[in-house]
Amino acid sequence: MSDARGAEFCPRCGDPVPERDEPLPGEPRDRDRVLCDACYFEDFDLVDAPERVEIQVCSGCGAVRRGNRWVDVGARDYTDVAVEEVSEALGVHLSAEDVRWGVEPEQVDETTIRMHCTFAGVVRGVPVEESAVVPVKISRGTCDRCGRIAGGSYAATVQVRGVDRVPDTAEEREAVEIAESLVAGREADGDRDAFVTEIVDQPEGTDIKLSTNKLGKTVATRITERLGGSYSEAPTLVTEDGDGNEVYRVTFAVRLPKFRPGDVVDPDDGDGPVLVRSVRGNLKGVRLRTGERYEASFEEGETPDAEPVGEAGDAAETTVVTVEDENAVQVLDPETFEAVTVPNPEFYDGDDTVRALRTDDGLFVLPTDDEE
Repeated sequence: MSDARGAEFCPRCGDPVPERDEPLPGEPRDRDRVLCDACYFEDFDLVDAPERVEIQVCSGCGAVRRGNRWVDVGARDYTDVAVEEVSEALGVHLSAEDVRWGVEPEQVDETTIRMHCTFAGVVRGVPVEESAVVPVKISRGTCDRCGRIAGGSYAATVQVRGVDRVPDTAEEREAVEIAESLVAGREADGDRDAFVTEIVDQPEGTDIKLSTNKLGKTVATRITERLGGSYSEAPTLVTEDGDGNEVYRVTFAVRLPKFRPGDVVDPDDGDGPVLVRSVRGNLKGVRLRTGERYEASFEEGETPDAEPVGEAGDAAETTVVTVEDENAVQVLDPETFEAVTVPNPEFYDGDDTVRALRTDDGLFVLPTDDEE
């Protein structure tokens, strides 16, 4: 209301109201601008705080439920999560300027955190302060992902096997590490559908059960890239989803090569045994008799027609007696300690000691480095 001179008075108490700037075109008009400061601040709340905030945490993986989603927060102490949830739930009056605020948590017990919230700002040119206490209740539950894992849910099985052999412990361990590393990478990217359901040790190898067929294919591909070999796919219809779509489980049968890096094999071509260096794509190695490189043909691939005659791990360190010539070197036999003459391969660098391996073709010096 206003008098004949245009002066405005508070409609609630009748006191004069200071003249205020009119809002710009398009800006909302504050209906309380006609009130004096005393009446305005009687009903004014600087902050709108909830009476209570509840946080549901998965007891399995620690994820936090936000709306209809579970979110990985990577926290062991949920105080920071509580601070964030309360901060998002607080609302500050639009009329406030130069707002400053803080939240101080108080741990009441394992499931309750009391948040002491303080706010300060300027409204109508008047400094205003306000405080609120918001209790935060932390409850435990089970997220969809952990529920699926606990229920044994899986879509793919990667079977790690060997050709004419059982994979060794190191190969099985590396296959599992590949699967777990891929899952960890996808989890870090926010993919909660990626997980290892179960790892089963079988007499013939290891079975890795995974959450999705896509993940299973990726794991099988990565294992064969790293360890050699190949894999095949065998889908099995298990059910239909709610929309009538067929749901398949896929078995990825990984077959690791017959030979492994470190094996010593005889291709039976008259040139002597080969120390296997790699079985990726096709078998590659080094001739123990000459030190020359060996590579199986494309047709032979990673499993040429060869017989295993030893393993580099069985080699024993022995002493070099003398270098006879460019083709022969004399060493002590690790078993009889007699001086014997063995081939002098290109990789022998003149050391006083060497590793020697006995095969059906005799004693051979091995390279000092068996890496590819």
